[in-house]
Amino acid sequence: MGQLEGKTAVVTGGGTGIGLATAARLVSEGAHVFITGRRKEALDRAVESIGSAVTAVPGDIAVPADLDRLYDAVRDRGRGLDVVFANAATATFAPLERTTEEQFDRIFGVNVRGTLLTVQKALPLLNDGASVILNTSVRADDGWEDYGLYAASKAAVRSLARTWANELKGRGIRVNAVSPGAIDTPGIDTAVGAENAAAVKADLATVVPIGRMGRPEEVAAAVAFLASSDSSFMLGTTLYVDGGEKQF
Repeated sequence: MGQLEGKTAVVTGGGTGIGLATAARLVSEGAHVFITGRRKEALDRAVESIGSAVTAVPGDIAVPADLDRLYDAVRDRGRGLDVVFANAATATFAPLERTTEEQFDRIFGVNVRGTLLTVQKALPLLNDGASVILNTSVRADDGWEDYGLYAASKAAVRSLARTWANELKGRGIRVNAVSPGAIDTPGIDTAVGAENAAAVKADLATVVPIGRMGRPEEVAAAVAFLASSDSSFMLGTTLYVDGGEKQF
């Protein structure tokens, strides 16, 4: 039996990258996983690769009605909800002088408001003792040029994890965060363009003490730990999966 045998989980942004790897890992630990994301074709591929213990509900976490459809599907299963991995996010990179209101609204609308709605709308379904994991980023800890909006949004998510951990502890619900470093995901290609991705990834690897970028499966392992009873004495913390980037 796996660590999550019989549990029900939700993973947002579950069609690719860290979300996909996490959904697969949680299924391997015995959970039934509901995944959501904006691209139906990516979700269909995820279901095909993971198998019958995953249910895809297409949607955008920035759209409340889409989250309602997701949680209606979870409710219909009739077992409540034991794990939420609020992973979905978006990114745009620009210096201050070229940052636009539209970029602000999009990044904070998805990364902060969407994360808030993801967890808030899950509350009626969360079983006592459930685990909520928010995906922040090591970029919340530094001042990299061009990352202003993205970094600020992830710092807000980190702050929400602390507050929600305090607010929900009375139900035995543990809220923690995972903070990935430079992870090799398709999101990099989307953010910087496929033609620039190889150079960007090479640059990112140079700042990681362990000497390489991380793999989505390595973040998924950390999420699975936070989702399981093995992390029962962890509350409001951030688990860094960064190859040492923020540890030296």
